Amino acid sequence: MEFGKSIVAKSLKSKTGRSAEMDPRIWSKLPPELLEHILSFLPLKTFLNLRSTCKRFKSLVFSPSFISKHSSASQFSSFLLLSHPQCYGYFPLYDTIRGAWRNLALPFSFLSPSAAQVNLLSSCNGLLCFSLPNSSSFLVCNLLAKSSRVIEFPLFPFAFEMLTLVSTPDGYKLFMLCPKSSSNDALVYDSKDHSWTQHDGFQPLLVQNFHQEGASFNGSLCFATAEPYSAVSFDLDKGTWETLNTEMPGELTFVRLVSDTDGGKLYLVGGIGRNGISRSLRLWELGNGGRWVEVERLPELMCRKFMSVCYHNYEHVYCFWHQGMICVCCQTWPEFVLQGFKEKLALDTQVSFTPRQVELWFQVVLFCT
Repeated sequence: MEFGKSIVAKSLKSKTGRSAEMDPRIWSKLPPELLEHILSFLPLKTFLNLRSTCKRFKSLVFSPSFISKHSSASQFSSFLLLSHPQCYGYFPLYDTIRGAWRNLALPFSFLSPSAAQVNLLSSCNGLLCFSLPNSSSFLVCNLLAKSSRVIEFPLFPFAFEMLTLVSTPDGYKLFMLCPKSSSNDALVYDSKDHSWTQHDGFQPLLVQNFHQEGASFNGSLCFATAEPYSAVSFDLDKGTWETLNTEMPGELTFVRLVSDTDGGKLYLVGGIGRNGISRSLRLWELGNGGRWVEVERLPELMCRKFMSVCYHNYEHVYCFWHQGMICVCCQTWPEFVLQGFKEKLALDTQVSFTPRQVELWFQVVLFCT
């Protein structure tokens, strides 16, 4: 990146020290991915002011890959977004850098009164997916670009589970299971051509956890099955299922899969115990040869506290990855566990909720960047 900075500096200054126009012969030859990487280091306000100078710059705010790079480069981009299905339009943001709540209203003014009830379902690289129950559709928002798209349900009536929003180089895809069909069909929406495709479901049934999304890994979504536990993947391009050729750790009481999409790694979060009671919470990484390699264990005191608030009902437990950390949450308790990898740190984090938030507690917790 230092080399890139020197090119920029030399192109902006003449020998006399005065500002000069950038040589288009140099900048026009830069590969698009390199230019995108350089622009991701600009402050957001500066970049937004540049949009009118180039069609390519204007289109970048619609690019999930650029949003992801910009979020990684910025130290003020990490927020904890909370949602409750009975509080329509109420989405408090927790600033993880400053450790404080922010009053930020999401722009739903463009919705008609009949579609005012929205439920947050999934997020990915700055994109948010909501359901609009009253209008039988989904709503996908790009807050940076201030754009949105309403996607009608493919069937009426339509029931779905495990909805997962996945960003792609040219847009995004929505994955979900249709539990009321005879074969538990999988449905995929592709924003590139605005189309739905239907695929076979998977038997045996996947783990019944309405808050756990699929883990994106190597172009597929990975899920854990019910007991006896195993890991399966769904190829988003081919629409096919495959059982991962790996042996699961022994004495598992529950399983959740989490992925680091930037690092290309797949993790398993699981409880270890007998008779359905967890005595330990551990973390494994999928290594070479399809082996699960244990990398961390939650400290005993912290583990006991977390398991006690779950009442050993692990359907309430769900996990997600965010910027070098795995967040382990329980739907019934306003605390969560963060496992850091860079610092090898386990934290029992209690966010200061308002009385209204504690009374309601939030059934979906997502990081939004």
